[in-house]
Amino acid sequence: MKEEKVIHKCFWVWQFEKEERWLNTMAQSGWVLTKVGFCTYHFAPCQPGEYTVRLEMHAQDRDYLSFMEDIGAEYVGRMAQWVYFRRKAELGQFDLFSDLDSKIGHLRKIGRTLAIIGGANLLIGLTNSFNASHLGWINLLCATLLMYALGRIHGKMESLETDRLLLEN
Repeated sequence: MKEEKVIHKCFWVWQFEKEERWLNTMAQSGWVLTKVGFCTYHFAPCQPGEYTVRLEMHAQDRDYLSFMEDIGAEYVGRMAQWVYFRRKAELGQFDLFSDLDSKIGHLRKIGRTLAIIGGANLLIGLTNSFNASHLGWINLLCATLLMYALGRIHGKMESLETDRLLLEN
């Protein structure tokens, strides 16, 4: 029987870098990611440090998956808009974002998604509140959480933009 480890762990959207660090710590300790689900991670044994794991928010795109395969990255899975890849460490450095502009662009993409979903929840929550629905508070709570997440992402983006300005001078 194939040995497997399943860990249930939750990360907020603004913690994607922490999630990636954790996945790489698991790989460093001999457990590589094989499958993802909602707050669920499946791991298989590997040589410690054999893999590097990366994740990013990216729409469904066969060409992108093909490109990633061409550079030696294996598609592990998808959870909502988040895509998970792993690649053998022996192939060298594995980064999805090569410079500050690509990192800022990724944060912008996350921010737009949060703003759309948060705005929709706000609109639905207000509409339900005015229509005497007792469930409007759920959408308002979701909108609040999503706007908090948007603020956290915006803060990361501002920090990178400051770093970019310092590098340009």
